[in-house]
Amino acid sequence: MTKNSYDSGRLNLPFVGISTFGKRPYEPDWSKIAADVAVMGAPFDFGTQWRAGARFGPRAIREASTLFSFGHAGAYDHDDGVTYLDDVTIVDIGDADIIHTNTEMSHANIEKGVRAILAAGALPVVLGGDHSINIPCINAFSDQGPIHLVQIDAHLDFVDERHGVRNGHGNPMRRAAEKDYVTGLSQIGIRNVSSTAKEGYETAISMGSDIITVRGARRLGTEALLARIPEGVNYYLTIDIDGFDPSIAPGTGTPSHGGFLYYEVLDIIAGLAERGNVVGIDLVEVAPDYDHTGTTAILAAQVLLNTIGRIFHFRKLRAGG
Repeated sequence: MTKNSYDSGRLNLPFVGISTFGKRPYEPDWSKIAADVAVMGAPFDFGTQWRAGARFGPRAIREASTLFSFGHAGAYDHDDGVTYLDDVTIVDIGDADIIHTNTEMSHANIEKGVRAILAAGALPVVLGGDHSINIPCINAFSDQGPIHLVQIDAHLDFVDERHGVRNGHGNPMRRAAEKDYVTGLSQIGIRNVSSTAKEGYETAISMGSDIITVRGARRLGTEALLARIPEGVNYYLTIDIDGFDPSIAPGTGTPSHGGFLYYEVLDIIAGLAERGNVVGIDLVEVAPDYDHTGTTAILAAQVLLNTIGRIFHFRKLRAGG
């Protein structure tokens, strides 16, 4: 009798099965989160000012993430000589409930999910959605102690109020800067025509923001850029996919040419994970309707998996492991 593949377990290739993040276990009960990392979708895009569609970002990122789930024990990086993610447990807790046309209730549900992850002692990784979902994510850290916010983005997102709107995707960094537990902001990749007027830049600087453009980041180099970020503190990392150049990330509502390439951002994130403790992440503005090859969603999944790997690698080193 010929042995079939099930005798030694399923091969379970990336295109097989349900598309949870990285094909990791699904945990629908938020009171039973037991993992190092919990991934939650925030499929909200009512805060957009131009092209909508980021509500489908979490689904696209999850599906793309299966590309990196061949069942290996971790992810070996030849450049670094390190196997990442080999001992990191990750669960996908599904999506926060979104109430159509109701920003307040939708944001409250996102905040509830992040608080549940934090209460479980896990690292929250939130898949947007437009950048307004950062507002409830930061709100969830109100009882977690001081955090320094690091933003990778084309746009400053520091609008206070526009026609009564205070919680759209042009407002999140202003809302964060108002929190007494947010000790400062490092806003990296800002360029070209922005959603924020000159006065907003001046206000951001006065409220503790360090603004670094793409050209400025390249002039500085990674080490000098990282030296401008406080060391040994807790970081919240928010990544807008339009921080990358649209040549590699076309699938977003507000693409802006002149952006970062993959390794420029990965090197910044790796350095950040080495300098301090990343305690929360969101990645936003992936809009698959404009992502005809799936490149943007794959980029988002790859960035997140590599970010998680580096966070826990450096945590282990700091703990003497």
